[in-house]
Amino acid sequence: MSATFTARAPGRVNLIGEHTDYNGGWVLPAALSVGIEVTLAPRSDSSVAVSSLNYDAPAMRELSDDAVGEWSDPCVGALREANALGLLTGGAALDVTSSVPEGSGLSSSAALIVAILKAAREAAGSDLSDVDLAIAARRVENEYMGVPCGIMDQMAVALASPGSAMALDTKSLDWEILPLPAGHEMVVVHSGLTRKLTDGRYGARKAECDAAKRHFGTEDLCLLDQAEVESANIDEVPKRRALHCVTEHQRTLAAAKALRDGDVARLGHLMSESHVSMRDLFEMSLPEIDTLVETAQGLGAIGARLTGGGFGGCIVACVPASERGVWMAELLKRHPHARFIDAASAA
Repeated sequence: MSATFTARAPGRVNLIGEHTDYNGGWVLPAALSVGIEVTLAPRSDSSVAVSSLNYDAPAMRELSDDAVGEWSDPCVGALREANALGLLTGGAALDVTSSVPEGSGLSSSAALIVAILKAAREAAGSDLSDVDLAIAARRVENEYMGVPCGIMDQMAVALASPGSAMALDTKSLDWEILPLPAGHEMVVVHSGLTRKLTDGRYGARKAECDAAKRHFGTEDLCLLDQAEVESANIDEVPKRRALHCVTEHQRTLAAAKALRDGDVARLGHLMSESHVSMRDLFEMSLPEIDTLVETAQGLGAIGARLTGGGFGGCIVACVPASERGVWMAELLKRHPHARFIDAASAA
């Protein structure tokens, strides 16, 4: 019987800093208790055999296969990357256990890829760092799966642990682990609307940001001066996208300071401001999610916002821990299609 190697990566919720990670800005994700565990058994051939109780059916693929839009794509891509890194010399049998809902915006694909790469690192006895694996995991999504994502998800699930947030400069990859606010919970609620990053809308926003980058002659939209963007002679759509990036970056820096200072009221205000920007400037929300966010705020959340790539998935709300039970019951009563996913809080 061949040796097996097991690794786990958590899901993540982004507290603030949406679509800044491929525009030169900061992000502030937090690791969740839900996650993905992978058991890997190396094979001598080039086959990729994937089994899971959490997905529709077992899959048998080849390392040479292109991405086909199936749930097993991240598995094939991760094993191709593991071979490129010298961690494996062929295919593998993978058994996947997940408590991260697909299409929730909680980085199920990043967690799956990172977990596979961590298991492959163990199999090879390699000293590749978690940052190395995060960068490799992003290559899988960008180059194999065709998702034009930044580095946030991969860094968060490779390095962060539940109970803390990661303030990450996506340009330099400098990062700092910050404690979540005492006495409060970052509650993740699924809207009931699922989405895929590969459905085209995420790519469309990336293309609109690229148009703004060409106009301003920079890869770092987030670092532009806000007044310069507001006065620019540029089409309204890329201008709105650039304005979101600039202001979201500023909010993320302020939110990291609020965590350091223990200023939960300021953090909540910034989260709610972020949702308005995602709704009006980046146009990545949906009416049902806007209503869910408004209800969350009206019931007592200190701040609430859409989280993830947009167009479905989850919201995150900062709620006093002592009020979470009553708050959640009333929220789900008013939004029966929503469901509780997880709550991140200080360890």
